[in-house]
Amino acid sequence: YRLAEEGPADIRIGNVASDLGIVTGSGEVTFSLESGSDYLKIDNMTGELSTTERRIDREKLPQCQMIFDENECFLDFEVSVIGPSQSWVDLFEGRVIILDINDNTPTFPSPVLTLTVEENRPVGTLYLLPTATDRDFGRNGIERYELLQEPSVFELQVADTLDGEKQPQLIVKGALDREQRDSYELSLRVRDGGDPARSSQAILRVLITDVNDNSPRFEKSVYEADLAENSSPGTPILQLRATDLDVGVNGQIEYVFGAATESVRRLLRLDETSGWLSVLHRIDREEVNQLRFTVMARDRGQPPKTDKATVVLNIRDENDNVPTIDIRKIGRIPLRDGVASVAEDVLVDTPIALVQVSDRDQGENGVVTCTVVGDVPFQLKPASEGEGEPQNKRKYFLHTSAPLDYEAVRDYNVVIVAVDSGSPSLSSNNSLLVRVGDTNDNPPMFSQAVLEVSFPENNLPGERVATVVATDADSGKNAEITYSLEASPLSSEAPGSIFSIDPDSGDVSVQAVLDREQRDTYEFQVTARDKGVPSLQGSTTVVVRVSDRNDNEPRFMQDVFTFYVKENLQPNSPVGMVTVMDFDKGRNAELSLSIQPGDHDQAAGIFSIENDTGTIFSTVSFDREQQTSYTFKVKAVDGGEPPRSATATVSLFVMDENDNAPTVTFPSNSSYTVLPPSSNMRTVVATVVATDADTGLNADLNYSIVGGNPFKLFEIDPASGVVSLVGKLAPKHYGLHRLVVQVNDSGQPPQSTTALLHVFVNESLSNATVVESQVARSLHIPLAQDIAGDPSYELSKQRLSIVIGVVAGIMTVILLILVVVMARYCRSKGKHGYEAGKKDHEDFFTPQQHDKAKKPKKDKKGKKGKQPLYSSIVTVEASKPNGQRYDSVNEKLSDSPGIGRYRSVNGGPGSPDLARHYKSSSPLPTVQLHPQSPTAGKKHQAVQDLPPANTFVGAGDNIS
Repeated sequence: YRLAEEGPADIRIGNVASDLGIVTGSGEVTFSLESGSDYLKIDNMTGELSTTERRIDREKLPQCQMIFDENECFLDFEVSVIGPSQSWVDLFEGRVIILDINDNTPTFPSPVLTLTVEENRPVGTLYLLPTATDRDFGRNGIERYELLQEPSVFELQVADTLDGEKQPQLIVKGALDREQRDSYELSLRVRDGGDPARSSQAILRVLITDVNDNSPRFEKSVYEADLAENSSPGTPILQLRATDLDVGVNGQIEYVFGAATESVRRLLRLDETSGWLSVLHRIDREEVNQLRFTVMARDRGQPPKTDKATVVLNIRDENDNVPTIDIRKIGRIPLRDGVASVAEDVLVDTPIALVQVSDRDQGENGVVTCTVVGDVPFQLKPASEGEGEPQNKRKYFLHTSAPLDYEAVRDYNVVIVAVDSGSPSLSSNNSLLVRVGDTNDNPPMFSQAVLEVSFPENNLPGERVATVVATDADSGKNAEITYSLEASPLSSEAPGSIFSIDPDSGDVSVQAVLDREQRDTYEFQVTARDKGVPSLQGSTTVVVRVSDRNDNEPRFMQDVFTFYVKENLQPNSPVGMVTVMDFDKGRNAELSLSIQPGDHDQAAGIFSIENDTGTIFSTVSFDREQQTSYTFKVKAVDGGEPPRSATATVSLFVMDENDNAPTVTFPSNSSYTVLPPSSNMRTVVATVVATDADTGLNADLNYSIVGGNPFKLFEIDPASGVVSLVGKLAPKHYGLHRLVVQVNDSGQPPQSTTALLHVFVNESLSNATVVESQVARSLHIPLAQDIAGDPSYELSKQRLSIVIGVVAGIMTVILLILVVVMARYCRSKGKHGYEAGKKDHEDFFTPQQHDKAKKPKKDKKGKKGKQPLYSSIVTVEASKPNGQRYDSVNEKLSDSPGIGRYRSVNGGPGSPDLARHYKSSSPLPTVQLHPQSPTAGKKHQAVQDLPPANTFVGAGDNIS
């Protein structure tokens, strides 16, 4: 339909009935206006559509604010056509196009318009003038512009733009000379095409400036951009760029809005200097979906030159509107204040209300899905199947989807939820209270569909199991109920052989003795029938769960559990696990485990057991060398009343670990063996004897010499520990030999022990005290330092060579001196003559005789040196820690510095000095060796403070 705006009330628009081809007059078909009643009304009987008293102003309608085509401004309405007794309802949509009338006057943007024109512009130069705006459109819009007085130098021309607008232009007709006249003031009038026509005028002030012959030029004639709605103020949108070939002031460009509506100037900000277009106020796409305007680039010349660019700004939709749900009546079913009254015998699929869902957003953000929430007998169906229906505005009928029952539910709160397709989605809801009218149609009902009953086993026959009760919302005979037992749908077994029921009271009894371990669940059905005609019935399923009694004792999986564990296991480590079960249930099957001492109380305080897993833990670390096995009992007690118990035996065997180092029993570190120099090869010197507390490979020992054998004189059998002489003894081998013997076991990792074997090589033992002191001092010498024979033997050879070299040098010097003296003497003889046969008085080369038999001096006290017991034994002088020294023969303290001296006692020149290698120039450091200390690579290792039978425990490393 079409209707002009600003019309009076009761103007006839059209007849809906005749346009739809519906025959009226009988009163069986009626019409109802479902929407659009603000401006429109309809006759219920004839279908005549007319206006209300409210005036229609096309320019003020919200839906027509941004519409520039008169055919697009319209009012929508809905009409429902209702059949007899609302047996059917049809809903139709209509549209009234609002026609524009000339009720708005065109206006200029300002009462005074200023235009700058440069001088010396050629005739025919054209200047664009600001355009006027008219809220009317089409024929009622702007028709023409005119100058009320035209001077000889200007003329007005109106051009039609591509957008269909009229653009006033001022044309130069004559020469302009700023020195003669610098301004013109004209009257510009605009007139629309209405009848009668409306017009307005403004003062056009033309200013004449100096020449500015280059206009700014935009990079593009049309700028297009997308802007998300609700963008915050200050958000940059795009930058307009123009260039001007002029320089100075004439080349400075400023950007201003051209043909732009009030909305554009209110919502957007244009930076005059940079040309950046930004958001001034938040833009709502639902109010403005596109902004189209022009921007002028104007230089600062006199007059300024301009260029125009069109900006198209598309407002991109954001999901910022929740769907709206409007619930209205439909047909003759009353709906008031959100409550609809519906009888319970209404047919299924009857429409009871009209639901309209809309969303102001666009695209996917406006696509709305509507549904009924909850388990209610109602559903939504589209009111129309038309494909042209907008996605963001839909109508539904609320239908009944199942029969209504007043006795079951008297009121339904129907909640309708609408969700859009935005990301994230927005939703809203609305509710309708449906009140159901009553009829008589109820069968007996049980309070529970499934009744579970717990009943103990070992019962007496005839005991009551449970009582079932059904209720009927009806009254009288229809509410009198009888009960019976039937087989469960899931079981074909008839319950009558085990259970029975009283038909009046609903008491269920058991007729047999129940055993939970044989069967723990029984299921059957109880049916309740009323005495109405026809009879209605209801049923419930009864599940009897047989509860447990403590009639089974615990059972271990084995009578004897055997476990093997390694010794040296950390305390509180698991050593085994026992498994026990109980066929009972609940507390009767909750087992408590404990350790019971064995025959000899071996497990007392040693073992504990974890109740949940049956894991056995040891509270100590096992030592196989102390005890190889343990035997004890584990007891399981259930939680029944009275409790039942069972026991099992646990045997635990300890497996060996290599945790003991070998122990050397012979020889002791302070003992020694005398070996004559005349001993033959393969002479057994000694046998090293060692033991190991471990077993197997961990106790398999092998022997090796790791130090003190630089001449390879000795060899040890790896298996037996027999030390044999394998080299020929020479004079340099006389004296004490300290062999470092290492004993290793075969465990992983291996354990080792180091022992010292002292061998004294000499013809006889003439001074045992001196040898023992040498052995004692060797215990304080690092193991890396060899003690083997006479160390001064080779040194004496070196000293002899040095003496011979010194004597040869002295003789050479004397010979030179003699040659010089003889030369002088010969010259003297040449003067005085030479006497043949005369001997010289002195022989320069006669060596002085030394008294080899010279005895050593006595000490200050005049005491003589104490004579040794055996003349063939050498006494050792060794440094004391404070720099003094001991004299082995007379125990004399000397104040000489720490260098030791060695001398023979009562021995001739040929007596061997057997102990010179024991001298030391500094006190020995005290080194403490720990049993697990590594020995390899240590430069200052020493045997310190060893007991006679002491052995060193190592980790199998060789001593370097």
